[in-house]
Amino acid sequence: MSGGLLLAIESSCDETGVALLDGPRRIVGQAVASQVALHAGAGGIVPELAARAHLRWLDPSLDEVLADAGATLDDVGSVAVTAGPGLVGSLLVGVSYAKALAWGLGVPLVGVNHLEGHLYAAWLLDPGEPDRPEPAFPLVALVVSGGHTFLVEMRDHLSYRLLGETVDDAAGEAFDKAGRLLGLGYPGGPAIAQAAREVAAPGTAAGDSPTDRLPRAWLGTSYDFSFSGLKTALRRRVEAELAADGLPASEAGGRLGASRVAALAAAFEESVVDVLATKTLRAAEALGARTIVVGGGVASNALLRGRLAAGAAGLEVDLVMPRPGLCTDNGAMIGAAGARRLAAGETAGPDLGARASWPLARPAGTPDSRRPPTRGGAARAYARARDAEADAAGRGTG
Repeated sequence: MSGGLLLAIESSCDETGVALLDGPRRIVGQAVASQVALHAGAGGIVPELAARAHLRWLDPSLDEVLADAGATLDDVGSVAVTAGPGLVGSLLVGVSYAKALAWGLGVPLVGVNHLEGHLYAAWLLDPGEPDRPEPAFPLVALVVSGGHTFLVEMRDHLSYRLLGETVDDAAGEAFDKAGRLLGLGYPGGPAIAQAAREVAAPGTAAGDSPTDRLPRAWLGTSYDFSFSGLKTALRRRVEAELAADGLPASEAGGRLGASRVAALAAAFEESVVDVLATKTLRAAEALGARTIVVGGGVASNALLRGRLAAGAAGLEVDLVMPRPGLCTDNGAMIGAAGARRLAAGETAGPDLGARASWPLARPAGTPDSRRPPTRGGAARAYARARDAEADAAGRGTG
Protein backbone atom coordinates (compact mmCIF):
# COMPACT_ATOMS: atom_id res chain seq x y z
CA MET A 1 0.00 0.00 0.00
CA SER A 2 1.56 3.24 -1.20
CA GLY A 3 1.54 6.55 0.67
CA GLY A 4 -1.47 5.80 2.86
CA LEU A 5 -4.93 4.71 1.79
CA LEU A 6 -7.67 7.06 0.63
CA LEU A 7 -10.94 6.68 2.53
CA ALA A 8 -13.98 7.73 0.47
CA ILE A 9 -17.55 8.37 1.57
CA GLU A 10 -20.67 8.68 -0.60
CA SER A 11 -24.06 9.75 0.81
CA SER A 12 -25.62 11.96 -1.85
CA CYS A 13 -28.95 10.13 -2.11
CA ASP A 14 -30.06 6.71 -0.88
CA GLU A 15 -26.87 4.63 -0.91
CA THR A 16 -24.32 4.74 1.92
CA GLY A 17 -20.98 4.01 0.28
CA VAL A 18 -17.60 3.65 1.98
CA ALA A 19 -14.41 2.55 0.22
CA LEU A 20 -10.64 2.35 0.63
CA LEU A 21 -8.42 2.97 -2.38
CA ASP A 22 -4.70 2.48 -2.86
CA GLY A 23 -3.84 5.18 -5.38
CA PRO A 24 -6.35 6.65 -7.82
CA ARG A 25 -7.55 3.33 -9.27
CA ARG A 26 -7.15 0.29 -7.04
CA ILE A 27 -10.05 -0.62 -4.74
CA VAL A 28 -8.82 -2.20 -1.51
CA GLY A 29 -12.25 -2.63 0.01
CA GLN A 30 -15.74 -1.18 -0.18
CA ALA A 31 -19.25 -1.50 1.21
CA VAL A 32 -22.58 -0.15 0.01
CA ALA A 33 -25.72 -0.07 2.17
CA SER A 34 -28.76 0.29 -0.08
CA GLN A 35 -32.03 1.94 0.92
CA VAL A 36 -34.14 0.68 -1.99
CA ALA A 37 -36.42 -1.38 0.25
CA LEU A 38 -36.83 1.58 2.63
CA HIS A 39 -38.20 3.87 -0.09
CA ALA A 40 -39.99 1.33 -2.31
CA GLY A 41 -43.36 1.87 -0.68
CA ALA A 42 -43.25 5.61 -1.40
CA GLY A 43 -42.23 5.07 -5.04
CA GLY A 44 -39.30 7.48 -4.62
CA ILE A 45 -36.74 8.83 -2.16
CA VAL A 46 -38.03 10.26 1.13
CA PRO A 47 -35.24 12.75 2.04
CA GLU A 48 -35.70 12.65 5.81
CA LEU A 49 -35.63 8.85 5.90
CA ALA A 50 -32.58 8.79 3.62
CA ALA A 51 -30.56 11.11 5.89
CA ARG A 52 -31.44 9.08 8.99
CA ALA A 53 -30.45 5.86 7.26
CA HIS A 54 -27.02 7.29 6.41
CA LEU A 55 -26.52 8.08 10.10
CA ARG A 56 -27.30 4.47 10.88
CA TRP A 57 -25.09 2.84 8.25
CA LEU A 58 -21.90 4.91 8.10
CA ASP A 59 -20.21 3.36 11.14
CA PRO A 60 -21.03 -0.26 10.25
CA SER A 61 -19.99 0.30 6.62
CA LEU A 62 -16.65 1.78 7.67
CA ASP A 63 -16.04 -1.11 10.09
CA GLU A 64 -16.85 -3.62 7.34
CA VAL A 65 -14.47 -2.03 4.86
CA LEU A 66 -11.59 -1.82 7.32
CA ALA A 67 -12.10 -5.44 8.37
CA ASP A 68 -12.29 -6.74 4.80
CA ALA A 69 -9.16 -4.80 3.83
CA GLY A 70 -7.24 -5.84 6.94
CA ALA A 71 -6.60 -2.16 7.64
CA THR A 72 -7.12 0.34 10.44
CA LEU A 73 -7.72 4.07 10.50
CA ASP A 74 -3.98 4.49 11.03
CA ASP A 75 -3.53 3.34 7.41
CA VAL A 76 -5.69 6.20 6.09
CA GLY A 77 -3.70 9.03 4.50
CA SER A 78 -6.56 11.15 3.09
CA VAL A 79 -10.35 11.40 3.07
CA ALA A 80 -12.67 12.15 0.13
CA VAL A 81 -16.39 12.80 0.42
CA THR A 82 -19.26 13.67 -1.87
CA ALA A 83 -20.08 17.36 -1.33
CA GLY A 84 -22.78 17.60 -4.02
CA PRO A 85 -24.97 17.51 -5.94
CA GLY A 86 -27.67 15.60 -4.11
CA LEU A 87 -30.10 15.69 -1.22
CA VAL A 88 -28.78 18.26 1.25
CA GLY A 89 -29.71 16.27 4.34
CA SER A 90 -28.00 13.15 3.06
CA LEU A 91 -24.94 15.10 1.91
CA LEU A 92 -24.57 16.82 5.27
CA VAL A 93 -24.38 13.49 7.06
CA GLY A 94 -21.50 12.29 4.89
CA VAL A 95 -19.67 15.62 4.83
CA SER A 96 -19.85 16.01 8.62
CA TYR A 97 -18.65 12.44 9.11
CA ALA A 98 -15.75 12.90 6.70
CA LYS A 99 -14.68 16.23 8.21
CA ALA A 100 -14.60 14.70 11.69
CA LEU A 101 -12.54 11.75 10.46
CA ALA A 102 -10.05 13.91 8.55
CA TRP A 103 -9.65 16.27 11.51
CA GLY A 104 -9.22 13.43 13.99
CA LEU A 105 -6.68 11.63 11.81
CA GLY A 106 -4.87 14.81 10.79
CA VAL A 107 -5.08 13.99 7.08
CA PRO A 108 -6.14 16.01 4.00
CA LEU A 109 -9.81 16.23 3.06
CA VAL A 110 -11.25 16.81 -0.41
CA GLY A 111 -14.86 17.46 -1.45
CA VAL A 112 -15.89 15.59 -4.60
CA ASN A 113 -18.55 16.29 -7.21
CA HIS A 114 -20.79 13.22 -7.31
CA LEU A 115 -21.04 13.43 -11.12
CA GLU A 116 -17.27 13.43 -11.45
CA GLY A 117 -17.29 10.28 -9.35
CA HIS A 118 -19.60 8.54 -11.81
CA LEU A 119 -17.25 9.48 -14.60
CA TYR A 120 -14.09 8.28 -12.82
CA ALA A 121 -15.68 4.93 -11.99
CA ALA A 122 -14.40 3.94 -15.44
CA TRP A 123 -10.83 4.13 -14.13
CA LEU A 124 -11.35 1.79 -11.15
CA LEU A 125 -9.75 -1.61 -10.67
CA ASP A 126 -11.31 -4.21 -8.38
CA PRO A 127 -9.23 -6.04 -5.78
CA GLY A 128 -7.23 -8.72 -7.58
CA GLU A 129 -8.13 -7.42 -11.04
CA PRO A 130 -5.13 -7.29 -13.40
CA ASP A 131 -3.87 -3.86 -14.36
CA ARG A 132 -5.26 -2.49 -17.60
CA PRO A 133 -4.58 0.74 -19.50
CA GLU A 134 -6.43 3.86 -18.45
CA PRO A 135 -9.08 5.25 -20.83
CA ALA A 136 -7.24 7.14 -23.55
CA PHE A 137 -7.79 10.83 -24.24
CA PRO A 138 -9.48 12.50 -26.00
CA LEU A 139 -12.67 10.85 -24.88
CA VAL A 140 -16.41 11.44 -24.83
CA ALA A 141 -18.17 10.68 -21.55
CA LEU A 142 -21.88 10.06 -21.06
CA VAL A 143 -23.16 10.34 -17.48
CA VAL A 144 -26.68 8.98 -16.93
CA SER A 145 -27.53 8.86 -13.26
CA GLY A 146 -30.87 9.27 -11.49
CA GLY A 147 -31.21 13.04 -11.82
CA HIS A 148 -28.55 13.86 -14.43
CA THR A 149 -27.98 13.15 -18.12
CA PHE A 150 -25.17 14.89 -20.02
CA LEU A 151 -22.29 14.47 -22.47
CA VAL A 152 -18.82 15.96 -22.00
CA GLU A 153 -15.54 15.90 -23.88
CA MET A 154 -12.34 15.24 -21.91
CA ARG A 155 -8.90 15.96 -23.31
CA ASP A 156 -7.13 15.60 -19.96
CA HIS A 157 -7.92 14.65 -16.39
CA LEU A 158 -10.44 16.90 -14.62
CA SER A 159 -10.96 18.95 -17.79
CA TYR A 160 -14.49 18.99 -19.21
CA ARG A 161 -16.23 20.61 -22.15
CA LEU A 162 -20.00 20.30 -21.99
CA LEU A 163 -21.42 18.93 -25.25
CA GLY A 164 -25.04 18.48 -24.28
CA GLU A 165 -27.35 17.88 -21.33
CA THR A 166 -30.99 17.21 -20.61
CA VAL A 167 -33.23 20.21 -21.08
CA ASP A 168 -35.91 18.76 -18.79
CA ASP A 169 -35.99 15.30 -17.19
CA ALA A 170 -33.02 13.00 -16.80
CA ALA A 171 -33.16 9.46 -18.18
CA GLY A 172 -33.28 7.96 -14.69
CA GLU A 173 -36.19 10.21 -13.70
CA ALA A 174 -38.02 9.24 -16.89
CA PHE A 175 -37.58 5.53 -16.13
CA ASP A 176 -38.94 6.01 -12.61
CA LYS A 177 -42.02 7.88 -13.88
CA ALA A 178 -42.61 5.31 -16.60
CA GLY A 179 -42.38 2.55 -14.03
CA ARG A 180 -45.14 4.19 -11.98
CA LEU A 181 -47.34 4.69 -15.07
CA LEU A 182 -47.02 1.02 -15.93
CA GLY A 183 -47.59 -0.17 -12.38
CA LEU A 184 -44.06 -1.56 -12.04
CA GLY A 185 -41.77 -1.39 -9.04
CA TYR A 186 -39.23 1.17 -7.86
CA PRO A 187 -36.64 1.97 -9.09
CA GLY A 188 -38.17 2.14 -12.53
CA GLY A 189 -35.09 1.43 -14.67
CA PRO A 190 -34.48 -2.18 -13.57
CA ALA A 191 -38.23 -2.88 -13.43
CA ILE A 192 -38.77 -1.66 -17.00
CA ALA A 193 -35.74 -3.59 -18.27
CA GLN A 194 -37.08 -6.77 -16.64
CA ALA A 195 -40.55 -6.28 -18.14
CA ALA A 196 -39.09 -5.49 -21.56
CA ARG A 197 -37.20 -8.79 -21.68
CA GLU A 198 -40.53 -10.63 -21.64
CA VAL A 199 -41.41 -9.44 -25.16
CA ALA A 200 -38.03 -9.99 -26.81
CA ALA A 201 -38.57 -12.54 -29.59
CA PRO A 202 -35.77 -14.28 -31.53
CA GLY A 203 -34.53 -12.11 -34.37
CA THR A 204 -36.49 -9.02 -33.32
CA ALA A 205 -35.69 -5.88 -31.32
CA ALA A 206 -37.92 -5.48 -28.28
CA GLY A 207 -39.64 -2.12 -28.33
CA ASP A 208 -39.45 -1.65 -32.09
CA SER A 209 -42.98 -2.83 -32.92
CA PRO A 210 -44.54 -0.21 -35.24
CA THR A 211 -47.74 -0.24 -33.21
CA ASP A 212 -45.98 0.32 -29.88
CA ARG A 213 -43.14 2.61 -30.99
CA LEU A 214 -42.81 5.77 -28.87
CA PRO A 215 -41.34 9.10 -30.06
CA ARG A 216 -37.73 10.29 -29.80
CA ALA A 217 -36.81 13.90 -29.07
CA TRP A 218 -33.75 14.46 -31.27
CA LEU A 219 -33.58 18.27 -30.74
CA GLY A 220 -32.05 18.84 -34.15
CA THR A 221 -28.34 18.18 -34.46
CA SER A 222 -27.56 19.15 -30.86
CA TYR A 223 -26.21 16.77 -28.23
CA ASP A 224 -28.92 17.81 -25.76
CA PHE A 225 -31.52 15.38 -24.43
CA SER A 226 -35.21 15.61 -23.59
CA PHE A 227 -37.40 12.90 -22.07
CA SER A 228 -40.41 14.88 -20.83
CA GLY A 229 -42.32 14.47 -24.09
CA LEU A 230 -41.63 10.74 -24.07
CA LYS A 231 -43.19 10.44 -20.61
CA THR A 232 -46.24 12.35 -21.81
CA ALA A 233 -46.57 10.10 -24.86
CA LEU A 234 -46.45 7.01 -22.64
CA ARG A 235 -49.05 8.46 -20.27
CA ARG A 236 -51.44 9.19 -23.15
CA ARG A 237 -50.94 5.70 -24.59
CA VAL A 238 -51.63 4.07 -21.22
CA GLU A 239 -54.68 6.22 -20.51
CA ALA A 240 -56.12 5.60 -24.00
CA GLU A 241 -55.75 1.84 -23.69
CA LEU A 242 -57.25 1.84 -20.19
CA ALA A 243 -60.20 3.94 -21.41
CA ALA A 244 -60.77 1.54 -24.32
CA ASP A 245 -61.02 -1.30 -21.80
CA GLY A 246 -63.38 0.70 -19.58
CA LEU A 247 -60.79 1.01 -16.81
CA PRO A 248 -59.87 4.11 -14.76
CA ALA A 249 -56.71 6.08 -15.53
CA SER A 250 -53.50 4.58 -14.13
CA GLU A 251 -53.23 7.22 -11.40
CA ALA A 252 -56.69 6.11 -10.19
CA GLY A 253 -55.64 2.48 -9.97
CA GLY A 254 -56.20 1.25 -13.52
CA ARG A 255 -53.67 -1.30 -14.74
CA LEU A 256 -52.96 -2.72 -18.19
CA GLY A 257 -52.55 -6.42 -18.71
CA ALA A 258 -49.10 -7.97 -18.31
CA SER A 259 -48.48 -8.35 -22.05
CA ARG A 260 -49.28 -4.68 -22.75
CA VAL A 261 -47.14 -3.53 -19.82
CA ALA A 262 -44.23 -5.57 -21.18
CA ALA A 263 -44.67 -4.21 -24.73
CA LEU A 264 -44.86 -0.57 -23.62
CA ALA A 265 -41.93 -1.04 -21.23
CA ALA A 266 -39.87 -2.34 -24.14
CA ALA A 267 -40.94 0.56 -26.35
CA PHE A 268 -40.04 3.09 -23.65
CA GLU A 269 -36.64 1.53 -22.98
CA GLU A 270 -35.89 1.39 -26.71
CA SER A 271 -36.72 5.07 -27.14
CA VAL A 272 -34.47 6.20 -24.27
CA VAL A 273 -31.57 3.97 -25.29
CA ASP A 274 -31.83 4.92 -28.96
CA VAL A 275 -31.35 8.62 -28.20
CA LEU A 276 -28.62 8.11 -25.58
CA ALA A 277 -26.57 5.75 -27.75
CA THR A 278 -27.03 7.61 -31.03
CA LYS A 279 -25.96 10.99 -29.65
CA THR A 280 -23.00 9.53 -27.76
CA LEU A 281 -21.70 7.67 -30.80
CA ARG A 282 -22.25 10.69 -33.04
CA ALA A 283 -20.26 12.89 -30.65
CA ALA A 284 -17.41 10.39 -30.46
CA GLU A 285 -17.17 10.19 -34.25
CA ALA A 286 -17.41 13.95 -34.78
CA LEU A 287 -14.73 14.77 -32.18
CA GLY A 288 -12.33 12.00 -33.10
CA ALA A 289 -12.52 10.44 -29.64
CA ARG A 290 -10.30 7.48 -28.85
CA THR A 291 -12.54 6.31 -26.01
CA ILE A 292 -16.16 6.43 -24.93
CA VAL A 293 -16.75 6.36 -21.17
CA VAL A 294 -20.19 5.82 -19.63
CA GLY A 295 -21.16 6.16 -15.97
CA GLY A 296 -24.20 6.50 -13.72
CA GLY A 297 -26.93 4.13 -12.63
CA VAL A 298 -28.61 3.96 -16.05
CA ALA A 299 -25.26 2.78 -17.47
CA SER A 300 -26.02 -0.64 -15.97
CA ASN A 301 -28.88 -1.05 -18.47
CA ALA A 302 -28.07 -4.07 -20.62
CA LEU A 303 -29.70 -2.71 -23.77
CA LEU A 304 -27.70 0.54 -23.55
CA ARG A 305 -24.46 -1.34 -22.90
CA GLY A 306 -25.04 -3.61 -25.89
CA ARG A 307 -26.01 -0.77 -28.22
CA LEU A 308 -22.94 1.29 -27.29
CA ALA A 309 -20.63 -1.72 -27.54
CA ALA A 310 -21.79 -2.45 -31.08
CA GLY A 311 -21.53 1.19 -32.12
CA ALA A 312 -18.09 1.69 -30.59
CA ALA A 313 -16.80 -1.42 -32.32
CA GLY A 314 -18.05 -0.05 -35.63
CA LEU A 315 -16.20 3.21 -35.02
CA GLU A 316 -13.09 1.35 -33.79
CA VAL A 317 -13.30 3.32 -30.55
CA ASP A 318 -12.63 1.85 -27.12
CA LEU A 319 -15.67 1.64 -24.83
CA VAL A 320 -15.14 1.68 -21.07
CA MET A 321 -18.16 0.97 -18.91
CA PRO A 322 -17.76 0.00 -15.23
CA ARG A 323 -19.36 -3.21 -14.05
CA PRO A 324 -22.97 -2.58 -12.96
CA GLY A 325 -22.06 -2.47 -9.26
CA LEU A 326 -19.78 0.50 -9.92
CA CYS A 327 -22.36 2.32 -12.07
CA THR A 328 -24.73 2.86 -9.16
CA ASP A 329 -23.70 5.14 -6.28
CA ASN A 330 -20.66 3.87 -4.34
CA GLY A 331 -17.73 5.14 -2.34
CA ALA A 332 -15.04 3.80 -4.68
CA MET A 333 -15.99 6.18 -7.50
CA ILE A 334 -15.76 9.12 -5.08
CA GLY A 335 -12.31 7.92 -4.09
CA ALA A 336 -11.21 7.71 -7.73
CA ALA A 337 -12.26 11.31 -8.40
CA GLY A 338 -10.98 12.51 -5.03
CA ALA A 339 -7.54 11.05 -5.67
CA ARG A 340 -7.30 13.01 -8.91
CA ARG A 341 -8.35 16.22 -7.15
CA LEU A 342 -5.80 15.69 -4.37
CA ALA A 343 -3.09 15.03 -6.96
CA ALA A 344 -4.02 18.36 -8.59
CA GLY A 345 -3.41 20.14 -5.28
CA GLU A 346 -7.00 20.56 -4.13
CA THR A 347 -8.01 20.21 -0.49
CA ALA A 348 -11.00 21.31 1.56
CA GLY A 349 -11.12 22.98 4.94
CA PRO A 350 -13.52 22.80 7.87
CA ASP A 351 -15.90 25.09 5.98
CA LEU A 352 -16.69 22.39 3.40
CA GLY A 353 -20.45 22.31 2.96
CA ALA A 354 -23.11 20.43 1.04
CA ARG A 355 -24.31 21.62 -2.36
CA ALA A 356 -27.69 20.51 -3.67
CA SER A 357 -26.78 21.77 -7.15
CA TRP A 358 -23.27 21.48 -8.57
CA PRO A 359 -22.82 21.23 -12.36
CA LEU A 360 -19.71 19.35 -13.39
CA ALA A 361 -18.91 21.37 -16.50
CA ARG A 362 -18.56 25.17 -16.28
CA PRO A 363 -17.02 27.58 -18.82
CA ALA A 364 -13.95 28.13 -16.64
CA GLY A 365 -13.63 24.46 -15.80
CA THR A 366 -14.20 24.85 -12.07
CA PRO A 367 -17.07 25.92 -9.78
CA ASP A 368 -16.62 29.36 -8.26
CA SER A 369 -16.55 28.00 -4.70
CA ARG A 370 -13.75 25.51 -5.41
CA ARG A 371 -10.08 26.40 -5.12
CA PRO A 372 -8.56 26.20 -8.62
CA PRO A 373 -6.26 23.20 -9.18
CA THR A 374 -2.57 24.06 -8.85
CA ARG A 375 -0.80 21.09 -10.44
CA GLY A 376 -0.96 18.78 -13.44
CA GLY A 377 -3.30 18.69 -16.40
CA ALA A 378 -6.24 20.09 -14.45
CA ALA A 379 -4.27 23.23 -13.61
CA ARG A 380 -3.23 23.67 -17.25
CA ALA A 381 -6.81 23.17 -18.45
CA TYR A 382 -8.10 25.68 -15.93
CA ALA A 383 -5.50 28.26 -17.01
CA ARG A 384 -6.37 27.77 -20.69
CA ALA A 385 -10.09 28.16 -20.02
CA ARG A 386 -9.52 31.24 -17.86
CA ASP A 387 -7.36 32.87 -20.52
CA ALA A 388 -9.91 32.03 -23.23
CA GLU A 389 -12.68 33.64 -21.20
CA ALA A 390 -10.57 36.74 -20.62
CA ASP A 391 -9.77 36.95 -24.31
CA ALA A 392 -13.44 36.55 -25.25
CA ALA A 393 -14.40 39.25 -22.78
CA GLY A 394 -11.81 41.57 -24.26
CA ARG A 395 -13.10 41.00 -27.78
CA GLY A 396 -16.64 41.64 -26.63
CA THR A 397 -15.67 44.90 -24.91
CA GLY A 398 -13.77 46.07 -27.96
